[in-house]
Amino acid sequence: MERRLSRDLRPLGTAAAVALVSCSLLALAVGLGWLGADVGRGANFCEAARDGVVRQPANTFSNLGFVAAGLLVAWQAGLPLGMRRDLATAYACLVVVLGPGSAAMHATQTAVGGRLDMGSMYLVASFIAAYAAMRWWRRGPGFLAALFAAGVLLCLLVGEYGGTLPVLLYAGNVAFAVLLLTGVALEVLIRRRGETRLPLAPAGLALGCMLVAFAVWNASQHGWCDPDSLLQGHAVWHLLGAAAAYLLFRAYAGETVRAAQPVGPAVRR
Repeated sequence: MERRLSRDLRPLGTAAAVALVSCSLLALAVGLGWLGADVGRGANFCEAARDGVVRQPANTFSNLGFVAAGLLVAWQAGLPLGMRRDLATAYACLVVVLGPGSAAMHATQTAVGGRLDMGSMYLVASFIAAYAAMRWWRRGPGFLAALFAAGVLLCLLVGEYGGTLPVLLYAGNVAFAVLLLTGVALEVLIRRRGETRLPLAPAGLALGCMLVAFAVWNASQHGWCDPDSLLQGHAVWHLLGAAAAYLLFRAYAGETVRAAQPVGPAVRR
């Protein structure tokens, strides 16, 4: 009789606590005006500002996709995986935080909300690049933590540039994209080295979701725009981003170590 695997519920409990605290704080901040005055931050993402408490409802509530994705990651992190459980839990929490972080900007259109939005993006992108770097250089979690902190700090510094850029708009978006591309490049190098392998299906789907999401993100600012509709391209960007974050975890979880190959010709006895 096959023995069922026992599930550790601590990752889910941790991520659920992060979701409850972060979403509750956001609700209080929006309701009580803690984030400041509406300065139109995020108004370039098409959806018209409503008169209610939540300025952009579609672009705000679509961020629940990140919370759901993070909780799903945490639920599956309770089983044995090809990824360390503590790192899977950390990744789940970062994906959860991406939801209220992004929603803070769309719900309030404040400058502080914009910083929370960008900051949450920096956290996830820095983890993706640092996790790939840790495995490429065969180092431990301490190395990941140092690179993660360096990546976030770098993004914060780059994001201080106040000018508008073509396509990506903000310098912070450029830093975010560079970290993601660094993670992708390192994953390709790790695969080519051949010691471990991420499953191609979820990894490829994650990359595909991000590419489609970026195309939608760009189109929603250049033509595909009905400001009064609840169907918003930027909301689709959020949902596709959440799907990509979950699929990337499925790739991490399915990483396998390849069997050592024999050296030299086989010796017959």
